Amino acid sequence: MENQNPIHVFATWKVKEGQLENVLSLLKTVHDQSIKEDGNLFYTIHQSNSDMNTILLFEGYINEAAVAEHRNAAYFQELVLGKIVPLLDNREIVLATPLKY
Repeated sequence: MENQNPIHVFATWKVKEGQLENVLSLLKTVHDQSIKEDGNLFYTIHQSNSDMNTILLFEGYINEAAVAEHRNAAYFQELVLGKIVPLLDNREIVLATPLKY
């Protein structure tokens, strides 16, 4: 049986100097498409208080399959991989499972 634990995604994007407005504009569309996915729990965008060019994404999905579905979506391939990633100096992604206490 497939793992049904929710998966949280923590992504840290370091935006190239002068590209923040472009990235945020594209990211708005990514956000709006992501939250329509059946497997999406939430998709929040943060900006670092100490560095305006550092964007942090905190996303939740119902399971690993939903993360894969998100990454394989046409808009993700086109916008995130095709248009946003070239505007970044660095991109780090951590997938995590929330612990239950």
